[in-house]
Amino acid sequence: MPKVTRKRHHIRASELNLEERLVHINRVAKVVKGGRRFSFNSIVVVGNREGVVGSGMGKANEVSDAIQKGIDDAKKNLVRIPMRKDGSIPHSVTGKCGAGEVFLRPASEGTGVIAGGPVKAVLEYAGIQNILTKSIGSQNPHNMVKATIDALLQLEDPADVAQRRGVSMKKVFEG
Repeated sequence: MPKVTRKRHHIRASELNLEERLVHINRVAKVVKGGRRFSFNSIVVVGNREGVVGSGMGKANEVSDAIQKGIDDAKKNLVRIPMRKDGSIPHSVTGKCGAGEVFLRPASEGTGVIAGGPVKAVLEYAGIQNILTKSIGSQNPHNMVKATIDALLQLEDPADVAQRRGVSMKKVFEG
């Protein structure tokens, strides 16, 4: 099956009221002549909880610098996603990154965000309130966040699909 990707329109982070969340921080050690040299990498998710979300990674010798770099990177990678009025997604979709796979399925009103760690962070900051998810394969937070973003990029607005097919939305709902 060919991979479907939407064109990314540049979203200005300065015009949005974005919230940020640290998803994961990792300490890595490099062994040098004098001993171990530690550095940190972070995964950060930013979003306005109204359909715009982004993720980024930062690496630095200090935790605070790594987080700040992650925030800056996430603001450069913002995407807008289509949502239904009830706070769910329009259709089921599967996103992949490396050995990680995330399956997203729309849910009825009042279900909440049924997801684990990194996936839940991305979906909450995107503004999705009702969704069912399943993580398959790798549980690496880097892959989970990227797979979730990949899935969200595959979502299509029903109105856009109807327009592309030359059908009115009225006909779609009437049968």
